[in-house]
Amino acid sequence: MKSKKAPRTTDDLPTLDDFLKEQGKLEKFEAVAIKEVLAWQIAEAMKAQKLSRKRLAERMKTSRSQISRLLDPKDGNVTIATLQRAAKIVGRTLRLELV
Repeated sequence: MKSKKAPRTTDDLPTLDDFLKEQGKLEKFEAVAIKEVLAWQIAEAMKAQKLSRKRLAERMKTSRSQISRLLDPKDGNVTIATLQRAAKIVGRTLRLELV
């Protein structure tokens, strides 16, 4: 006869946020996640409007390489002003808040 094992519990396991904070990497991961979401939202708005990278660059009066950086989720070196201009052109508003 097999003995029953106690069910596993996750109560003692740290959350991912706790683990990343412990490693000193939480802020970096949050920043990357925010940039990924913004890049995705801009790209989706562009698709909905059938707006190419070239045309977005023209409307923003910037280069296609700047648009590539804007849409690259791993490139965090994009200014708020650039995000605002891109959002406006695709019919959105950039909203930032501290929580």
